[in-house]
Amino acid sequence: MALMPKRVKFRKSQRGRVRGNAQRANRVSFGEWGLQALEPAWLSAANIEAGRVACARFIRGEGRLFIRVFPSKSVTSIPLETRMGKGKGEPKYWAAVIKPGQVIYEISGLSKEACVECFNRVAHKLPFKCRMVGRLETF
Repeated sequence: MALMPKRVKFRKSQRGRVRGNAQRANRVSFGEWGLQALEPAWLSAANIEAGRVACARFIRGEGRLFIRVFPSKSVTSIPLETRMGKGKGEPKYWAAVIKPGQVIYEISGLSKEACVECFNRVAHKLPFKCRMVGRLETF
C-alpha cells in the first residue's frame, strides 16, 4: 500500500532541518513495546512499508502492530545528467520526518523475547539506529 497524503496544499516542500529531540510521540501509547529512533532522519514510505511487512510476517496474526509515523513530506529530485537551473525537481517520494526519541512502531500481544526478535528484523530495514522500549520504562 502506497503511503502518501490524499491531498496537500503544496506539492513541493522545502528541506528544513531536523533539530532537537521528539517532544511528542516519544512514549509507547498503543502497544506494550515500541521501536524508538535514536537519530534524526527522513523515513521514506517504502521503508515504513518494508518494516510493516517484516513485522507482519513475523507476528503472523498473533499480536497487533501500530505504525506511529506517516510520510507527509514530499522529497523532490531532478533527473541525473541535468544541467543546473530549470527550477526545483518533481516529487520523487514521500517521507516522514523522524526526530531522536520518536516511537516508530509499537507491538502488543507478544512476549518480550518475540518482540525483541521482531524489532531486530524491522530495525534492519530502517536507515538509522533505534532501540526497543517498553510501556513502563522511563527514559
